[in-house]
Formats: sequence, structure tokens, C-alpha cells
Amino acid sequence: SVLRTSPYQSHLQIMVGDVLKTELPFFNICVANIPYQISSPLVFKLLLHRPFFRCAVLMFQREFAQRLVAKPGDKLYCRLSINTQLLARVDLLMKVGKNNFRPPPKVESSVVRIEPINPPPPINFTEWDGLTRIAFIRKNKTLSAVFKQSVVLSSLEKNYRIHCSINNQEVPSDFDIKKYVDDILVGCGFADKRARTMDIDDFLVVLHGFNASGIHFAGS
Repeated sequence: SVLRTSPYQSHLQIMVGDVLKTELPFFNICVANIPYQISSPLVFKLLLHRPFFRCAVLMFQREFAQRLVAKPGDKLYCRLSINTQLLARVDLLMKVGKNNFRPPPKVESSVVRIEPINPPPPINFTEWDGLTRIAFIRKNKTLSAVFKQSVVLSSLEKNYRIHCSINNQEVPSDFDIKKYVDDILVGCGFADKRARTMDIDDFLVVLHGFNASGIHFAGS
């Protein structure tokens, strides 16, 4: 075959398997036309991969690509947008029409370049992801309203009590998680803000406010 006679044969390693379940080796550049149903998990597998790679050029369904680069206030701005942009610089390179394929698919596509930010921001991504997961449940509602949901409060109270137990802190008998959380949001100045308009710096302020008060999101 052409590969066997190529002088670069010794540099080629073919790995067969599910990319989401495979431990990736060191690589510098990733170029791929991927199955669109694995777009989100693959993006974050790549962004959390160590050591850092230099650049990935990937083709996605166009709406997914637009979500990757969406900014606060944009219709498509979502948790995917802010989580990706926390960890990488993302650019739309080109549109690829469905008529470029045979048979043509039902969706349009776009090619995206992703460059990891190295070094990454000094935050716990699990904590960050837990916060944005809650905030974007209803991105058009205020944070105060979103954080009043019983399932959210129950999870945060559980995490808070674990934090207090680990740090030998007593939880007051009249502790009210709903008021405690709302006081944190008011103190940060974000109780009346909506996730759809908040940028990375805004969420960093909110995350610090919660963590400094003993509220954590890992496992939320």
C-alpha cells in the first residue's frame, strides 16, 4: 500500500476503537470529520487532555459550531459556549454546505479551529461546570430564581454540610439554605442577572462567592 512504502510509515500509528473510550496518546494537531452525535463529549475530552495539543480543526453540525463561538446575549449562547471559551480560543473557519456530500445530509456543517488556552485558568473545572450546569438550566431566568429550585437547594445543602463536616464547622440549627444562597447572590451583585447575558468573568465572581462561603458544586 501507499502507507507501507511511505518514508513516514514509522511515524504512523493506527488506533482502532471508540475515541471517547480510548486513552489518547500525545498529539500536537487534531484534524477530524466526526460523527456529530459525539461532538460535545469529544470537545471536552480534547480540552481536558494532557499534555496540551496545539490546535484542533474539526467539522461539526453548523448549529453546534455556532454555539461554540456564541457570545453573551446571542440566541445560541449556552453552557457549551462558556465552558468551551473558558478553556480555548474558538474560531469558525468556513461553512460546508450539505450539497458537498453524497448523499447530502439533512444538516449544514461548519469547520472550527479550537486552540486550548495554555496554561489554563487556575480554577477547578468540575466546580465551574457544576455552577454553569445549574445557571443554564433556565438561562433566561434570574440566578435568584434558578437557585430557588428545590432540587438545586437540596444538592447545595448536602454539599455544604459535607464541607462543614470535613472542616469541623458546626451548621446552625436554624440554617436556611435558601436564604444563605440568595444572600451570596445578592452579595456578589448577580441575584438579578441572567446566565444568557453573563460572561466568563461574571461567573468567576459568582463561583468565588459561593466557594468562599462554603458552597461547592462538585457532584451537584
